Amino acid sequence: MTDILTEEQIERYSRQIILPEIGGAGQKKLLRAKVLMIGAGGLGSPCVLYLASAGIGHLGIVDSDRVELNNLQRQIMHSTKTIGVMKAESAKERINQINPDVKVYAYNTRLTSENIMGIIKDYDFIVDGSDNFPTRYLVNDACVMANKSFSHGGIFRFDGQAFTIVPGEGPCYRCLFSEPPPPGLVPSCQEAGILGAVAGVVGVIQANEVLKFVLGIGELLVGRLLIFNAKDSTFRIVKIPKDENCPVCSKAPRITKLIDYEEFCGIRAKQK
Repeated sequence: MTDILTEEQIERYSRQIILPEIGGAGQKKLLRAKVLMIGAGGLGSPCVLYLASAGIGHLGIVDSDRVELNNLQRQIMHSTKTIGVMKAESAKERINQINPDVKVYAYNTRLTSENIMGIIKDYDFIVDGSDNFPTRYLVNDACVMANKSFSHGGIFRFDGQAFTIVPGEGPCYRCLFSEPPPPGLVPSCQEAGILGAVAGVVGVIQANEVLKFVLGIGELLVGRLLIFNAKDSTFRIVKIPKDENCPVCSKAPRITKLIDYEEFCGIRAKQK
């Protein structure tokens, strides 16, 4: 990418560029940024749409599933036309329609202990929009080991949460949830349901964290868990202390090698 904004780019991003905290220099930072979205579903959809619209120049999308009709209630990146299409490819098509400035890299694969380091290594920031505990623990551990900052988001029924992990500066996901809940204790969104708008709210919060990180402005949700309740339209912040005995991010980590977490989380791995 050239270091000079084109007239079309100045027009496209004009409402951002006029913000004193962004300007032309900030817009160039966004265009140079490389962000990886893990999951092209309920959280990934609004997050990626806003990142692409803002001009994040390089977006990677990781998802091994295909679009289904029951996804469309909340996964707004997809459409009836793309039912049956790999979600990462559907996302790439949609992003290209919104903003041709963005280079999109589709990974039609499930993250594993063998491939995650190779996938995340070239990205500046990771967004975890996954919907299962094995992936969340894998993403956390890999990002801490690779010194990659990332945003965690979670949704359930009428509730959502988000916080940001910057290795070396604050707690990680394991500081908050050292171990997953026993199998069957927490139902999935498929079993318990989810209000689509909750995914939209949390996904946009994650996009906001990405933009602040790239631009170097504001205060990230480091050490702070943001909790949203849709029924009473409230937000609250819970401070997260760093666990000095954390098995991954402490000074003496006990976990130094990645594993696949399906067995650890009591979930049988899906067949590839």
